[in-house]
Amino acid sequence: MLPPELEDIVEDFRLSPKQMRLQMLLDYSRSLPALPARYINAHETLERVEECQTPFFVAAELDGDRVHLFFDAPPEAPTTRGYAGILAAGLDGATIEQVLETPPDFAMSMGLGELVSPLRLRGMSAILARIKRQVVALSQS
Repeated sequence: MLPPELEDIVEDFRLSPKQMRLQMLLDYSRSLPALPARYINAHETLERVEECQTPFFVAAELDGDRVHLFFDAPPEAPTTRGYAGILAAGLDGATIEQVLETPPDFAMSMGLGELVSPLRLRGMSAILARIKRQVVALSQS
């Protein structure tokens, strides 16, 4: 089960032709929120996702039972950055339960498998896995 915001994004991608999906992914790449100042000079507080081909970092924070996500993805990696933008738009502010219940392969139902390489898809799955692991650790502390 996907949070409503992420479900809307998935549905938009699913209903769009392949070429439009690529443009949508690039739009999410451009709309990825900038890192807050507290992370810019404290890169060690972000977790690197080693499975990504380019340097990619993620941090999750909890505010009560709500999850907030922060990403550092280089502009020269637009597809991975676009996926981060999708996660930011679809999961930021979701509950802990909603984030943890997000299927690891939800990107495939969006048709992203037709747009990006299997290696990039693996990196995308790893990003979500890191988020979930961080959320579990934070919720248990």
